[in-house]
Amino acid sequence: MGLHVVTCGGKRGQLGVLIRSPARIPSREEGSSYAALAEQRLLCSPDVDGLIVEAQRHTGARRTAGFDVAVGDVCEVVRIDEIEDPRVWAELLRQHLTMHPEFSFLPRKFKIALTAATHDRAAVKVHDIGLRMHRNGAGEVGFEVIVGGGLGRTPFIGKTIKPFLPKRDLLSYVEAILRTYNQYGRRDNIYKARIKILVHELGAEKFGREVDEEWQSIKDGALALDPAVSGDIASRFQYPDYEALADNPPELAKARTADHRFRLWLDNSVTNHKAPGHAIVTLSLKPVGAPPGDATAQQMDAIADLADRYSYGEIRVGHEQNLALPHVAQRDLPALWKALDAIGVATPNVNLISDIIACPGLDYCSLANARAIPVAEEITRRFKNLDLAHSLGRLHINISGCINACGHHHVGHIGILGVEKNGEEFYQVTIGGRADEEAELGAILGPAVPYGEIADVVEDIAAAYLELREGPDEIFLHTVKRLGVEPFKERVYAAR
Repeated sequence: MGLHVVTCGGKRGQLGVLIRSPARIPSREEGSSYAALAEQRLLCSPDVDGLIVEAQRHTGARRTAGFDVAVGDVCEVVRIDEIEDPRVWAELLRQHLTMHPEFSFLPRKFKIALTAATHDRAAVKVHDIGLRMHRNGAGEVGFEVIVGGGLGRTPFIGKTIKPFLPKRDLLSYVEAILRTYNQYGRRDNIYKARIKILVHELGAEKFGREVDEEWQSIKDGALALDPAVSGDIASRFQYPDYEALADNPPELAKARTADHRFRLWLDNSVTNHKAPGHAIVTLSLKPVGAPPGDATAQQMDAIADLADRYSYGEIRVGHEQNLALPHVAQRDLPALWKALDAIGVATPNVNLISDIIACPGLDYCSLANARAIPVAEEITRRFKNLDLAHSLGRLHINISGCINACGHHHVGHIGILGVEKNGEEFYQVTIGGRADEEAELGAILGPAVPYGEIADVVEDIAAAYLELREGPDEIFLHTVKRLGVEPFKERVYAAR
């Protein structure tokens, strides 16, 4: 039983550290009995700062106020569609920008997201800077640079200002963006000081020209990257010494045939791995009628043991508020499933309607206008029938308790925003949002509805989708894209 450290960026998924060490496990009387994978609700120990210091000593991790570099998803490096390890470049940016004078002078907080996969799971288009690694026509790996994305009270999808940036120019080009933001960013109004407002007001083309002009003066100087520098950082990332295994071992095939529940979980919660004979396992922290993203102390202890036994001692946390074991041998999947099922984290609802992302809301957050967790709990009760949930297919619900959008409601397939009206909780609903490589902001469905009706509205939207879709292969997003908001609006507000 060793030290387990998990880090993650991205709004409610900002879990700083989750540590399990024999000498430092707080007693159940000493601290809280559960942990919530959410900012403002990480309740593992009364000595959280002390635990973070210990994590820093073991891992070199650092906290940086107002600055995040989010990398891929919970399974970066091990997914098949990634062209290389994006963590190397995130760490390079972190080292360069942390405590950088130019960065410290920025008008507002700043967040960078980076992905190296063909399918964007880092939401790069809704960050201040988004970096998408890809190959150009010559086969060289570089970055598409996206700026001006963000959610909150004024949401924007980021704009591409550099379709392909060579690796050697990453630091100089990002610094040119910071200099341009510092020069032109507003400081007279806190609500208009983010870079997304500047890009919107100047226009992406003009902003890009200003960045390029600044960049020309520094790109061939000290910030031009020597491959030895990135190579040195890459050498510090350790990868498991995978066994040489074959895909689809007999143990897996036998269990798939023998047990329907195992097959359902396997198809829903297990993802292909780069290494043959291995798999990525998502642990759903979204049981029926419970706060999304919560885990008890007993579950956390058990998961740590299972990580040691089956996943090279590694656990990851994603902004979806679930956990993942990223290096599981396929032959071990039946035994792992039984162990996960026994502790209640094997619900096969990953990426389904009950796999809800929610902020802490009014129950915990002083900024919130409305509750989020009870809304999520009630929706999971309405869709506890897994056959119904699976018939609806991939459908993401995101809930925010206020306009700050910590639940990323703008880019939920169904987005729910809590608002306050005359001292009562109401909820505005959007549909059609998404945060992937085709990112879009959801469209407002209609007037806000009171707390007691919001779960009914979600049920009405789901029923309308089942009636309107062209077939089971047309996912919710595609139906909304094809038909627009009106057919759903008519169904929801017909009796209201």
